Amino acid sequence: MEVRIEEVGSLTRRLEVVLPSEMVSKELEAAYDKLKGEINLKGFRKGKVPRKVLEKNYGPKVEYDVADRLIQESYFDALEEVKLDAVVHPEVREHRFQDDGTFFYQAEVDVRPVFELGEYRGVEVEMPELVVSDQDVEAELEKLRRELAPLRSVTDREIANGDIAVIDFEAYDQGVLMKHVGGKDYSVDVGSGQVGPEFEEKLVGLKAGQEATVTIDFPAGFSNPILAGKNIEFRITVKEVKERVMAELDDEFAKDVGEGFASLTDLRGHIRGQRLKAMEERQRGDLVDRVMAEILKRHEFEVPPRLVAHEISAMIKELENNLENRGLSLEAAGITRESMIEKYQDGAAKRIRGDFILKKIAEQEEIKVADEDISKGFQRIADQYNMPVAEVQKYFHSRNELLPFMHELLTEKILDFLVGSAKVKTVAPVAAAANPDEKEDN
Repeated sequence: MEVRIEEVGSLTRRLEVVLPSEMVSKELEAAYDKLKGEINLKGFRKGKVPRKVLEKNYGPKVEYDVADRLIQESYFDALEEVKLDAVVHPEVREHRFQDDGTFFYQAEVDVRPVFELGEYRGVEVEMPELVVSDQDVEAELEKLRRELAPLRSVTDREIANGDIAVIDFEAYDQGVLMKHVGGKDYSVDVGSGQVGPEFEEKLVGLKAGQEATVTIDFPAGFSNPILAGKNIEFRITVKEVKERVMAELDDEFAKDVGEGFASLTDLRGHIRGQRLKAMEERQRGDLVDRVMAEILKRHEFEVPPRLVAHEISAMIKELENNLENRGLSLEAAGITRESMIEKYQDGAAKRIRGDFILKKIAEQEEIKVADEDISKGFQRIADQYNMPVAEVQKYFHSRNELLPFMHELLTEKILDFLVGSAKVKTVAPVAAAANPDEKEDN
C-alpha cells in the first residue's frame, strides 16, 4: 500500500492511497465467486457463469461494492502508516480501478487540533446566594389554590383573567388557513401566558357563545417560528367560560393539599424547602456553564470544520425531530436549513472545542470511567424511569449503544472534578422566580 499525504488546510489533510494489484484482484475474485453462486442467468447452470459474462452484466455493481470494501478495510491502516490522528470519517473525493490492476482513492480528513492546556484548576466564578422569599412562597400557594380550585360555568359575564375559556379557533395568514394552528374545544387558562399573552389578551371581554375575529402582529423573535414576524387573523368561537372557585388560604386548605400537612405553616415550610432544592439543582447546571465558559476563554484554538458540520447536522436533526412531534417540518415552520447552519455555527464550534479540552483534562488528570460509574449510571436511569436495573442494561447490550453512554459518564466525571476545584464566590442573593417551572407554550 502506498500512501501520500497533503496539507490542504490547517486541520485538513488529503490522503492519496494506492492499493496493490494482488489485494485488488483477490477482492474482485472473491466478489465474482460469491456472485456466481447467487445468480441465475439464462443459458448457464447456476455457479457456472463465466467471469467475462458476469463482468459484462454486473461489472459496475461489483466494482462499486469492492471499492467500498477496499476503502473501509485500508483506511485505518493508511492513517496508521502516516501517523495521522483523524477525528471524523473520511470524505472520499474520487476512486478508481487502474489499468495496472491497482486501486486508487483520494480522501480528505480532519485531524485533531494540537494545543496546550491552560489553567483549568481553581477557576474563579461568581454565583448568587439562593434565597426563597416570602413572596415566592405566597406565589406558589396561589398557584396551588388555582390548581385545586373546582371550576363552574358562568354565562352572565365576560371572560376575565383567571378564567378557563373553551374555544374553537382557526388562524389565517394573509387569508390562507394555517393547518397547524388552531383547535376545537381548546381550553385556555386566560392570563397564564401558557398559550401566549398576545392571544389570551384578545379573549378578555368576550362571552360564552360569542364569535370574534382578531388580528395579532407577532414579533420576528416570537418563540413559535410558525407565527414569528407575521400578522395573523384568528377566528374564535367561545363555547364556554369557567371560573375557579377559590378556597380560603387556611389550615383546612393545607390539609386538602395532602402529604400530611397539619397546618398552613407546615405547607409554607414544605414549599420553601422544595423551591430551594429546585433552585440548587438549577444552579448546579449554571455553575457548570460558568466554569466551562471561563475555561473556554483560556483555550482559543481552531476546531475541525467537518466535526463542526457534523455537530450542526445533529443539532438541526434534533430540531427537526421536535418539530415532527408537533406535526411540522422545517419548511412548514418557515425555517431554512441555511439559517440554522448560521445560527448554530458558533455554538457547535464551542461545544467541539469544549469536548477536546475536557478529553485532554481527563488524560492529564487520569480521569476514567470505572465499572462502578457505569453501575451508578444504570441505577440513575432505573430510578428516573422507575424500572429494574436489569431492564436498563438491556438497552446498552452493544458497543455502539454503550460507548455514547460511557462518554456521557466521563464528561460528567470531568465536570465534577472541575466544579469541585473551582473557587466559587457568593454574591448578592437572587430570589426565585414566582414560577420558574412554568414555560410559555405558543
